[in-house]
Formats: sequence, C-alpha cells, structure tokens
Amino acid sequence: MNGAPLKLYNSLTRSIEDFHPIDPNEVRIYTCGPTVYNYQHIGNMRAFLFADTLGRTMRWKGLGLKHIINITDVGHLTSDADAGDDKMEKAARAQQKSIWDVAAHYTQAFKLDVERLNITPPAKWTVATDYVPQMIAFAETFAERHCYRLDSGLYFDVSTVPNYGRLARTDTQAGESRIDPVGGKRNPQDFAIWRTSPPGEQRQMEWDSPWGRGAPGWHLECSVMSLAELGHPFDIHTGGIDHREIHHPNEIAQNQAKCGCTDAEPGFTGARMWMHNNFLVDRGGKMSKSTGEFLRLQTLVDRGIHPLSYRLMCLSAHYRSELEFTWDNVIAAQTRLKRLVQTVEKLRAAPDKPSRGTVDGYREAFDAAVSDDLNTPRAVPVLDELLADKSLSPADRLEAAAAFDRVLGLQLATITRADLRVRPADAAIDEAAIEAKLAERRNARAAKDFARSDTLRDELTAVGVEVMDGDPLGWDWKL
Repeated sequence: MNGAPLKLYNSLTRSIEDFHPIDPNEVRIYTCGPTVYNYQHIGNMRAFLFADTLGRTMRWKGLGLKHIINITDVGHLTSDADAGDDKMEKAARAQQKSIWDVAAHYTQAFKLDVERLNITPPAKWTVATDYVPQMIAFAETFAERHCYRLDSGLYFDVSTVPNYGRLARTDTQAGESRIDPVGGKRNPQDFAIWRTSPPGEQRQMEWDSPWGRGAPGWHLECSVMSLAELGHPFDIHTGGIDHREIHHPNEIAQNQAKCGCTDAEPGFTGARMWMHNNFLVDRGGKMSKSTGEFLRLQTLVDRGIHPLSYRLMCLSAHYRSELEFTWDNVIAAQTRLKRLVQTVEKLRAAPDKPSRGTVDGYREAFDAAVSDDLNTPRAVPVLDELLADKSLSPADRLEAAAAFDRVLGLQLATITRADLRVRPADAAIDEAAIEAKLAERRNARAAKDFARSDTLRDELTAVGVEVMDGDPLGWDWKL
C-alpha cells in the first residue's frame, strides 16, 4: 500500500482502525444501492459519492478494487421493517405501469445521476430479482435453526444469534421504535426473511418457495448478493447511516446464521468493516422522499447548478459529518469549482518553465489527508495550494493536480468553463443569443456608446442573464 497507513472508521467498533485488505491484490467493497421505485434525492446520492471516494482512495493507495452496488427492485417495504406495501408494487399501482417498467425507468435515472456526478461505475450492478433462487437457497441453510413461520411469512428470530444489534448500539433504544409491530413475532426486532402473498392476492413479483408463494425480505437480498459476489468475509460494507440501525444489523444476523459464526471469529458479520456516511440535511431536517417533494440532482441542474458543484460541496465536508444543504452552499461550491477550472485552463495555456520547488510536500499532505479516514475537507485545500504555487512549473502543477483529481473526481483535466454554464430550466434566452448581445455590447463599449451598452445590459438582465463586468473569475455572464 502506497504512502501513509490507511485508517478508516469502522461503525462496528466505533473506532478508527488501520485498514489491511484481506487479499492484498484486491479490496472487495459492497454498497447498498437504491430501491428503484422513485428518483433518488441528493441525500441518497451523497452515499454513492462517499463510496466512490472510498474506492478512488483505494486505487490512489495502489490497491486493486472490486466494488459491487445493488439495485433493489423487489422486497423493500414502505416501513423500515415488516409492515406496509412493497415500495415497488405500490409505485407500479400508483403509476399504472408494470413493476418491471417502473424499475427500468428509475434504474436508468439513477445511473444517469451516477454518470453526471462522475461516480465510477461498480464492477457489477447486482439486481435483486436476478438472485431470488440464491436467496431461497441461502435461507434454507438456516431456516430450521433460526426462523419461524407466521401467516405472513418466514421470520428470523434475532435471539438465536449472539449480540444482535451490536452495529446499531440501539437494540433497546431508538432502533426499536422504527419497527412496526407484526402480530405473532417473538421479538420486536425479528424480521421477515420471506413474505408470503396473502390468500387471493397476486403480486406482480412473486416466486414459489418452501414457505409459500411470495417475495424475499429486503434484508435477505443484500446478504445474498454481497456474499455471492465478494465471498465471506469481504473487506468493507458501506451505506447511509440510516441503514446502521435496522437493515445492516439484520444483514449481519443472517450472515452469522449462514456461516455459523461467533463474535470471536474474524469477519463474522460478513464484512470486516462497516462504514456509513452521515445525512445531508436541509433546514427542515433529514431529506426524505416520503412527502413526495424532495431535491433531485435534476432540481439543481434546473437551477443552473453543475452536478460536479454538488460533488465538490460533499467533498468539502467529512463523510461522517452531517452536511447542511442550502442554495448558498452549493452556489459557493460552484464558484470554487469555477476558480479551480479557470486556474487549470490558465496553466494549460501558460508557457512551461523549470520548477524552483517540488510537488513532494503536496503529495504527502494530500495522501495524509485521504489516508486519515477520507478527510477530503483537508485534501481539497491541498489542491488549491498546489495550483497557486508559482515556484512550480505549470506542467508539474498540472500533473500533480491530475493525480489528486483521480481521488476527488472533479474532471479538472477535461472540464471547461463553458461546460460549467448550465442553462436553467426557466431561462428565457439561449446561449447563442446571449453571446450575440454580449458581442454587440463589447462593440458599443469600445465605441464609448455607453447608453447602448447599458440598454443591452438591461435587456439581458430582463431575461435572467447577469452580466459580470470586472468579475475576477473572468466570466462574461451567468444565468
């Protein structure tokens, strides 16, 4: 492993630990992916930006990577536990579409957001419905010892595994309050392995099983897909902090039951380390899709915000810290990104000259930051300082910046100032018309026809274009 020792926060132990891959040639990471019943809000996307930064850091450290992200297209109920409708079935009914069409539409929308945020695609997208036979076989290995039947399905008895809820630290606290009661459960935290279709009801997605025709539980899916693709144990399991109370403890219980592991055995939870990013919050609290009104990445684009500005905003806070979303914050991130892009463009155009210094100190500082539990708020200023160091040649600064950006993912080597001009959805003028009026205005100013210049500026202002005379960034206009 290159550079400083890599230290990561393990939610299971609530401590910073030295990271050592199980296989020195390949780090294996599983990330809980989206349930594709709706668009993902920008808080959801923070989890994938965090996982991407983790994977990019592994590559920066010289490690190989196998990263899996799942697509949940069945089994996720409208509550956190075992009550309510399947989210996919409910969405299909509301939209009067087949559940397969709903899943395809929102999967495509999610992958577009992944692309726009420059998130590295995983080695494999695992789709839940592709693994149902493996889920049934997985559950059969422990059903007799760890489960019991109710009319509504097969349930896992959490008292049959040691230290259930160790990850959450909330087995008798807040976590339990999020679990809806189901009649007949032995323990409040017991959860569905298989949900049997009620008599006379046919779901769009259901399969035959030893416990009746029905569908798998949401928690079972991630255990099966992670272990099937990455083996047992694998290195790191990631997800949002909301998964730490219920979903991930239930995964761990299933993994323990499947392997017959105890707490004393390495990797008994399936993954050696569990890592969680904190919430993105607005002034109303944690973002949620439950109200039907939520901020999507497209919402930002419609307001003239480039997706990579949101990425930079997330990098400016530590992944384990809550991050408040405000329009001022994301606009400030966009301004910072513009400055970075303009600096890189100027360095590309500058004549080269020998360096009077070295980039080694910057590389060490950047490496120390990302090796310290992905401390991107400390890493980004190192990039700023590097680009501003005039003792270094343009070529040396560009080369080091490109290396840093392989972790940060801001596309500094390819993006231009023009790319960052995002047309708002309600803009009343197109770019060609703006440029024509600005050219006419420049001619008027050159001819000292300031009255005409002012008239053209007022015309642009009336349609939402701010003319930025004397702007230190050198931008002519913005919508």
